[in-house]
Amino acid sequence: MEISLAYSVDADDAFMFYALATGAVDSRGLTFSHRRGDTAWLNGLAEAGGADVIAISAGAYPRVADQYLLLPHGASVGRGFGPVVVAKRPMTLVDLAGRRVAIPGLSTTAFLVLRLMQPAVVPVVVPISPFSRVFEALDRGEVDAALLIHEGRLLFESRGCVAVAELGEWWLRETGLPLPLGVNVIRRDLGESTVALVSDVLRAAIVYAFDHRDEVIRAIAGEKRGEVALSENALLDRYLGMYANDDTRTMAPDVHRAIDVLFERAAAAGLLTAGCRVTWAP
Repeated sequence: MEISLAYSVDADDAFMFYALATGAVDSRGLTFSHRRGDTAWLNGLAEAGGADVIAISAGAYPRVADQYLLLPHGASVGRGFGPVVVAKRPMTLVDLAGRRVAIPGLSTTAFLVLRLMQPAVVPVVVPISPFSRVFEALDRGEVDAALLIHEGRLLFESRGCVAVAELGEWWLRETGLPLPLGVNVIRRDLGESTVALVSDVLRAAIVYAFDHRDEVIRAIAGEKRGEVALSENALLDRYLGMYANDDTRTMAPDVHRAIDVLFERAAAAGLLTAGCRVTWAP
């Protein structure tokens, strides 16, 4: 049986799915096809039911909950950190009201949380690939600030930018919880036994990556992710320490709670439809 996978070009997803892509773990009779793209594309693919397993923004789950179960592993979670809003000059969160802010996509968790923080931002979608595009938009004055996700949050200072707001810090102050950013989902209509089998194989792939961390880092260091070159192992190690960690192995209870709180707060603010109930795969 073939299972279609879709996940991002970023290092944390490359890390999680490495063992499946290379055949390093027993697939237990399953074969896997791999597609990769940016976060906004993945969220749209999930809304169209376009793959069996998809890495999506946590904030996009309510729109696909009728088709997908949420997997209890493979998450990207920020504990006191996360996406960051940057600008070319010092600004505050209040200053962002009415300002043009480059965002990586309307369906991303980062934009959802930013709207909770400052509802009056004016979003300007700037795709994350090529990576330099968002910094060019800042340099040319096309936008006043930029919301950076993934590896970009590690590199903005070298591009002459300063931090305006750190979403994970804000969320922790507001809720006392970690910030769920990315999750993996699996099609409901695969059936209970297949869902359980695929989940087990995916879990084994994640365990393999952690058990062979240095090997996997060396293997993915040379990958091209747009124009972001995390070829320096130290930088890649730092990034994976943030977004591929114990919460990726298994979501802790406070992450489960954080997902519920995110949906509740977004619904109360009129940003999501109320009443989404997360259904977890095994």
